[in-house]
Amino acid sequence: MKNKIFSLFSSLKNNWKTAPEGRFISFKEIVSLAVGGIGVKFIVYCVSAMIISIGNTLVGNTIGIPPSAIYVIYIISVLAGFPLTGIRAKMIDSSRSMKGKYRPYILTMGLPTVLLGIGFIWAPYEIMSMPVKCITVLLFNIGFQFFYNFLIDANDSIINVLSPNTIERTDVYAVKSVIENISPSIANIFLPIVARLITGDNTLYNITVYRVLYPPMLIVGFLISIIIYVNTQERIVQPKNHTVSMSFIDAFRAVARNKYFWIISLAGWIGFLEGSFGTILGWMYNYQQPCSPGQYAIITAIAGNASLWPNLFAPFLIRRYGKKKVLIFSNLMNIIFIAMMLPVLRMPGSGIIWILLVFIFINQLLTSLGHFMNPSLNADIRDYQQYISGERIDGMFSAIGLVGSVITLATSSVLPAIYEKAGLNEETAVSLGYSAENVYDVLYNPELFRSICSVLIMASVIGAALNVIPFFFYDLTETKQKAMVNVLRIRAYFEDAMTKIATPEQEKEVAEIIANAKEYGKKSVTKITKNTDKAEKKRIREEKDFRRKMISRVKDFRIAEKTKKSKAYREAEGFDDIIFTELFGAYDNISLKIADLQNNIRNSSDSREAVKEWKNEISALRIEHKKLDIKIKQARRQSILRNRANKPIIDAQKCLARYESYRDYMTV
Repeated sequence: MKNKIFSLFSSLKNNWKTAPEGRFISFKEIVSLAVGGIGVKFIVYCVSAMIISIGNTLVGNTIGIPPSAIYVIYIISVLAGFPLTGIRAKMIDSSRSMKGKYRPYILTMGLPTVLLGIGFIWAPYEIMSMPVKCITVLLFNIGFQFFYNFLIDANDSIINVLSPNTIERTDVYAVKSVIENISPSIANIFLPIVARLITGDNTLYNITVYRVLYPPMLIVGFLISIIIYVNTQERIVQPKNHTVSMSFIDAFRAVARNKYFWIISLAGWIGFLEGSFGTILGWMYNYQQPCSPGQYAIITAIAGNASLWPNLFAPFLIRRYGKKKVLIFSNLMNIIFIAMMLPVLRMPGSGIIWILLVFIFINQLLTSLGHFMNPSLNADIRDYQQYISGERIDGMFSAIGLVGSVITLATSSVLPAIYEKAGLNEETAVSLGYSAENVYDVLYNPELFRSICSVLIMASVIGAALNVIPFFFYDLTETKQKAMVNVLRIRAYFEDAMTKIATPEQEKEVAEIIANAKEYGKKSVTKITKNTDKAEKKRIREEKDFRRKMISRVKDFRIAEKTKKSKAYREAEGFDDIIFTELFGAYDNISLKIADLQNNIRNSSDSREAVKEWKNEISALRIEHKKLDIKIKQARRQSILRNRANKPIIDAQKCLARYESYRDYMTV
């Protein structure tokens, strides 16, 4: 044990700033990503309570907007988010900053999100009429659609570009998840206690509680999240001078062919009812009062703690069984433990909240096990996208995900309808002697409470059963992902070699990949001829795949012909990608000069005049940056047109160039 501890500390010391052998992420980056994640999760904890959704207790119970109005606001908010998502996708995919694809947005989107969150919670809802309340909540949610979603996307996606190794990404995400989930655990412990101190009773539906608690959490969260920006480095496997030269429509078409994206998305779309039971614990505490605030703090802390344990053992399960088997198992078990809550609700006595806690804890554990793999799955399907299309178009996944938003708009009407049918409506509230302004008061009635919660549990069982079906068709294994990344490395090396900018490290890496391939190529393959039907089915699948590729190629020819006839194409006809090398080189040089001057200012003991002169130089350099930005955008537009008009030829030329490069390399 002593030797193991010594070895651990030795490894931490030696690999604090440099990654261990065979890995890409240093321990300093892992710690920074995890600790910075604590800050992001504080922001998520607060703002997610403000985001419009059916069953939102802050908007519904605390501010007092009824479910039907919430649904209308939700629809408008989602529709408003469509163009904002397109803008976000374009910003990510056209980004070419020395600071990275996602890192800068931790800052630039984090601060507006925090300001919006503070504004939302301090809006004077007490003196507003219902229409004004609805408009206020809607406007804030439109802001969240862009800034908050951008921040979450950047935080969740940065792991995708820190390492191309899917196992390493899973390991790092495990550490990150364990540490960053301290935030909601802390918040869940203090929320009921603070509520008791402020209001004098057990209710969590007093706006003052959130006005006291949320602003400090938001501000502290943002300050902590800056660590991610400062101490991490992105590593995307692509040629150094590569720039995405695809139009929005072309990128949309490319992502639309990614079968794994549709599998993962479909699971969420058809399993939308799975989380219906999520409000039961909070409702039971607030309306049936089965325990004290201190006890409820313990209950929420235990329930929240369920998400910790999958982070500890999930990497080992994934290594042993693979993501697909773990996902299917966790979803099947989820169905069972949700269903087991149904008879518990019918038990007498207030102690049922503790029995429910057991099943909810297990359910949260299983759900977290599935959610744990989402970042790794999303990273893998983006690697697959780059493999099949040749372009790293991460942002476009958000844009094409708008298809899911349209589906969600339709499916989101189901839960309010379930609430209405189960008895959560004005008619029932009035018949029980409650005000029609807050239909949630019917939950004070024990029989109605059990009836409504039973319906929600049954809906959750149906959702969980539907959710598992698509995962049976997911076949992107860890071995396939590793092979795809190796192919991407080889492509990047030869493209860089053709432009004379390949590094010795790249050459060494590719040599090792090819040497390993040669070694495995000598081994005999075990042929299975027992079942000829499988071989026949495989051949049919290959034929279908070939046919799809040929159809896609014909579409490329048609688009090329149409583009060549356009007026805009004539302006881009003589465009040469070499201009990007010049523009990006100038842009990077200016970025380095600005960084040096900022460093001088931070560490300077010189006169104010010298500092002022440096600041003036920075301002002048930023003006040059903006001019270069305009030129780069113009060049990218011309590149997109040129590529669309000549895509079949360019693809053929790339194929031949790669063939010749591979052939020459293999004969050396």
